[in-house]
Amino acid sequence: MPTFSHIGHCVADLDRAVRFYVELLGFEPYADLRPPDASSAQLMRLGTPLGLHAVYLRRDGLLLELLHYEDLGARPVRERPLDEPGLTHISLWCDDPETHRALLDRVPEFGGEVLADTDLGVACMVRDPDGQLIELLGRPFDPARW
Repeated sequence: MPTFSHIGHCVADLDRAVRFYVELLGFEPYADLRPPDASSAQLMRLGTPLGLHAVYLRRDGLLLELLHYEDLGARPVRERPLDEPGLTHISLWCDDPETHRALLDRVPEFGGEVLADTDLGVACMVRDPDGQLIELLGRPFDPARW
């Protein structure tokens, strides 16, 4: 069986994305790569030049790859509904409701957006600076105990 490696996330502004995930959400820097254009373009089915700069961040066993195309650029953000096939969101939980609320209050400071209409008190959706949905939970979550 394969072993989980990482999740890739394309970002328009690498510094802004790193700040959001490291300073706000507690990820730790892990690796910084600038792979060659030819092999990257072939693997990703993109044209050259790419100027790919990949920063890997780690948290709780998850490896998040932030992909920034310095030469190619990024397409405009398109809002994806949660019923569209494919990966829909990242979910993080806080130890207590107070920490959860404080985190939600800081999201705009880091370029993200709190989707206030989704705020259930113990759960709320936010968007990172590139539009990626993140579910923030106000208590530990175990789907086996749901």
